Amino acid sequence: MGANEALAVLMFLSFILLVFTGYPVAWILGGLAVMFTAFAIILEVDFDLSIGVDWFFTSLSVDRIWGVMENWVMVALPMFVLMGLLLDRSGIANQLMIGFSKLFGRVNGGLAIAVTIIGLLLAATTGIIGASVVLLALLGLPPMLEKGYDTRLATGTVCAVGTLGILIPPSIMLVLMADRMSMSVGDLFLGAVFPGAILGSLYILYIWFFGLISPEKAPAAMEENFEWDILLELFRAIIPPAFLILAVLGSIFFGVATPTEAAGMGAAGALILAISRGKLNLGVFKEVLQETTKTTAFIFAILVGATAFSLVLRGLGGDELIERVLLGLPFPPTGIIVCILLATFLLGFFLDWIELTLIVLPLVSPVVASLGFDPIWFTVLFAVCLQTSFLTPPVGFAIFYLKGAAPKGIDVATIYQGVWPFIILQLIGMAVIFNFDSTVTWLPSRAYD
Repeated sequence: MGANEALAVLMFLSFILLVFTGYPVAWILGGLAVMFTAFAIILEVDFDLSIGVDWFFTSLSVDRIWGVMENWVMVALPMFVLMGLLLDRSGIANQLMIGFSKLFGRVNGGLAIAVTIIGLLLAATTGIIGASVVLLALLGLPPMLEKGYDTRLATGTVCAVGTLGILIPPSIMLVLMADRMSMSVGDLFLGAVFPGAILGSLYILYIWFFGLISPEKAPAAMEENFEWDILLELFRAIIPPAFLILAVLGSIFFGVATPTEAAGMGAAGALILAISRGKLNLGVFKEVLQETTKTTAFIFAILVGATAFSLVLRGLGGDELIERVLLGLPFPPTGIIVCILLATFLLGFFLDWIELTLIVLPLVSPVVASLGFDPIWFTVLFAVCLQTSFLTPPVGFAIFYLKGAAPKGIDVATIYQGVWPFIILQLIGMAVIFNFDSTVTWLPSRAYD
């Protein structure tokens, strides 16, 4: 290992350690890029991209970062965030909760199944983890606890289902991945449809089986006879989000609009729904715009810092070092993929999905390509793996979102116990996707045909 590669390793380890300081990740990434550029110049190591301080402040700051900020694909991010926040304020989820509770309330575990289905619909319209988890906690958690549900099942369901928005299109994570990998956003959206459905189905099967073997921990909520008016009421509640899903995803899948254009259509549609339902006034709209601005600024700040960090890391030979290490492992190609996913799963205990997407994914993708695997399949599989990072301690953001919105008496330890079965279900879903790559590749291939 040369001096430049030693600096690359030290740079990556410094990032992992500094994350625990609580300092903003964007400044950590950008600061390490500047610091290790200076080290490379002072120590006169073999730094392919560096010709001195002028290079850093011209080539990096102007060319690369400006290229990131003017990328039209990234315009979809604030539009999807705005769409999700507007739907959160529209009251659609509350109407869905009432309808699905009446439909499944006669089944053991029916309320949890209703929460799961609502979470799937929210995931296909919002793509925002925080909004989904908080909304499901406010709508679904009190009825489940009131009916005597096991606290761990109730909290685990809300946490796990709330994270589906990061995978099911339109997902802001897939937009970022497409940008980093120079891939089509539409391809990733198409590839993630079946994996998202697989995870949702696994959640529903688990809840149904749990209610079957432990009915006292997931009791039926209603005993009234079924009436057809319930289906009519539910149908009316589903129409608005279904129309929005069709407008956004359908326009992308059928080639009518680009993802950026579809994001604008989705934000406009969510705005119309919120206004038509009388849920949007000037104060609420101002709050939504402020939250959208903060979320977008947070993501783009990390994006700029990660661009600087990854460029310097590659200049030090970090990508080549990782490629040699992975290809040197005494495993077949599938074993190397398993090692990458295992390392990503473990890093997810400590790092957020944004850091893993912007730093780790671009470093391992050349190895995957050299092994001959489909890049869409691997990227979606990587996304499913990252979804677990929202549930794993100590940096499980879905857990903290739920803790902030949960009723009094629910502690973090209870939530941790509740999410572990769903983490196992996610790993089972990953195994299915890993062994049956057609779950990812079939829909994109059909779209082109």
